[in-house]
This record gives sequence, C-alpha cells and structure tokens, in this order.
Amino acid sequence: MSVARLIQKKRDGGTLDPQEIAPFFNAYARGDVAEYQMAAFLMAVYYRGMEPGELNALVEALLRSGITVDLSSVPGIKVDKHSTGGVGDKVSLVLAPLVASLGVPVPMMSGRGLGHSGGTVDKLEAIPGFRTDLTVAEYRAQLERVGCALISQTAEVAPLDRRLYALRDVTATVESIPLIASSIMSKKLAEGLDALVLDVKLGNGAFLPEEHRATELARTMIGIGRAHGKQVVALLTAMDRPLGCAVGNALEVVECLATLRGGGPSDLRELTLVQAAEMLVLGGVAADAAAAHAAAAAALADGRAAACFQRIIAAQGGDPAVVDDPGLLPQAPVERVLVAEHDGWVGDMDVRAIGFAAVALGAGRRTLDSSIDPAVGFHIPAKPGAAVTTGEPLARIHARTEAAAAEALVELERAIPVVAEPPGASLPLVVRRLTE
Repeated sequence: MSVARLIQKKRDGGTLDPQEIAPFFNAYARGDVAEYQMAAFLMAVYYRGMEPGELNALVEALLRSGITVDLSSVPGIKVDKHSTGGVGDKVSLVLAPLVASLGVPVPMMSGRGLGHSGGTVDKLEAIPGFRTDLTVAEYRAQLERVGCALISQTAEVAPLDRRLYALRDVTATVESIPLIASSIMSKKLAEGLDALVLDVKLGNGAFLPEEHRATELARTMIGIGRAHGKQVVALLTAMDRPLGCAVGNALEVVECLATLRGGGPSDLRELTLVQAAEMLVLGGVAADAAAAHAAAAAALADGRAAACFQRIIAAQGGDPAVVDDPGLLPQAPVERVLVAEHDGWVGDMDVRAIGFAAVALGAGRRTLDSSIDPAVGFHIPAKPGAAVTTGEPLARIHARTEAAAAEALVELERAIPVVAEPPGASLPLVVRRLTE
C-alpha cells in the first residue's frame, strides 16, 4: 500500500475501495502511517467527502479497532443521546440522570471539547474527584447498580477514533459529515446501546451551520444506526445563540445543577425535556411524547433527577455535595462585565467567536497537549432580539488573570453586538425531527 498514492487518490476526488480503507487505518493504528499523513488524508476527506461504501468501511474500521461492550446483563432498553456540539451545550449533564431516574438505563460515553465547542467530559471533570475514565467492567457494573454511567471513551472502545478525534480537533478537519458521522456512530455502536437520540445543531455556532448540511448529517447517522439494527431519532436544534447562559466547564455545571433542581434557563430546561421525552419513549417507559414530557418535568420538580445525579457523582469518585452546594466547584479569581454602550437590541451573535474566545480563555484546548482551566468562562444572559439599555450587562467574564479578561472582553464586544433595529427572528429551539 502506498500511503501517498491513497491520499492523492482521495485528494483528487477518487473513490477508495473499501478494501483499501481498512489496511490504511490499521497501519495508522500500528504507527506505520505518520500523523502528518493522516492529517493530509483527513483534509482530503474534508474537501472531497466519502461515498457510502467508503463511509461504511470507515465505520467498520473504527468499530473493529476495539471491542463492542455487552450490556445484556443490564435490564431494560439502553438509550443514549449524543449532540454534535455547540457553545453552552450542557444538556447531557441534566438529561442522563433525569432519564435514568425514570427507569431507562443510560450508557453515555462522551467526548472532550472539539474546536470551538465544549465537551461533556471536560464539564464533568470540573466536579472535584469525578472520574470519567472507568474501565469497561466498571462501566457495566455501574449501569447495573445506578442505571447510568457518564464516561469518556475507554481504551478498549474504538481506540482508533480516539486518536482521530484529537487529530481532527487541531487540524481544522472537524466540520466534515463523514468524519463526524463515523466518529459519533462508531463510539455509540460500541458502547452497547439499543437506541439513540441525536441532537444535531445548526446555526452559526454549529459545526455545520446550514440546515441542509445538518439534515444530511442526521440522515447519515440514522442510516448507520439502521444498518446496525439500532433505533435512532434525530432532532435538529438551534445553535445561533449559546444554549442557556453559561459557557465554560464549572459554570455550565452550576447551570445544570440549577436545572436539575427545577430551575435553570428556560431554553436549557425545555430542550432537555424534549430530548428526555424521546429517550423515554424509545426506552419503553412512556406511551407517547406528551406523557414522557410530563413525567420528566415531574422528576425535575420533585428532586428525583438531582438525587440520581448525586448517586452518579458518588459512584464515579466525585463529591456529591456539589449538587446542593455549587460553591464547591472551581471559581475564577477575576471577573469583568461587558455592558451595552447604548440603547438598542442585541443583534445576531457570532456564536462560534464566543466559543473560540472561551477556548482562548482556557476553557478549551488550543493544541493536543493543552490543559483546561475548569473555572474560566462566560455568563451571557443576553439573547438575540432582546431590548437593552445603556449600561445593562450583556456578559460576565470569569478569568484567571486581568489580561485574559481584557482580551475576552474585546472578543465578546465583537461577538455580541447591540444594534439600532431589532434583528430577524432566531431559529426555533427545535427545528426538525427526523426518523428512519
């Protein structure tokens, strides 16, 4: 196999034989294909895409690089959820314990931040002591005992995807439908689920901003799931503004805890309930979406969801006291406030710029080896179309240093404009629902 010729073939728009793909990725896994060669291949795929046969071969290569977890010992229909990511997208931390508290096992294997978007694993690790690196045996045992496990990708599950995920993050090859779809679905198929709810973001803060591309991604993942005998429902949801108000790991955990206690921002709460309803119906514990929605709302209101999250935290080595005392979470020493300089309306936000500003602050990774500061981030109560007056707070910056806060303030001024006329309508929270 000539690696250079294979890259060239894809670069020039050729279609690879499925029999070429497995040896290529196996060679990369062994170290016989260099990181720079794989980066070149990923960029070729970014520009040229993949045919269905190529994509199926890639999914199989990722799956076969590790094990498929057997969860037959866990009673019930196992249902997971995955989001394609965005700014302030913290739904999983509320959704998983909420659905588990109502009797549906939730095996949730999540990722770290990617590009401008935050990662569920990074948020969870803002909780003191919380372990996401469970072994497969620990993962299975916790599902049997608690009904939910919130873990990072294990060394045994799709290890090839784990390497590619990190490489895509730092080579500007994230926004590719075949690479996104194969990465998500290989992990989900390997984790032992029976059914899956997908949250596919669109809008300027999404990896795929346009509705037609988000739809293509959703249908691609539904097709992969169908080919492997899994029920998959996809929701296209808005990412033309941050979800909720908090952006940054510990800050987002605080917001999730408020939502688990029956409060929290209305958009975060409603999107969580919509996705919970889908999971509860797929899990066979609710007859329809309306009944499922009502059951989920009741579990937030009466404390069942919060209590389940406490059990999950304790089971994974974290301090469950944070659920009742969010002040135990990391806090940044410097705060600066962005205020409206004149009367007007909040205009269309540059959500992606907000995400990258959070990364620059330390809430995400600039390189493979970057560390994350769990305390830093933003609290952004402003929403597009809201009327504001001079001096009204638009965002609060939580930073490690004064210099970092000053830089973030400049970026947010650009990303959150105050305009003289009301902007056009924002996307609805849920744009479309797709099934087979």
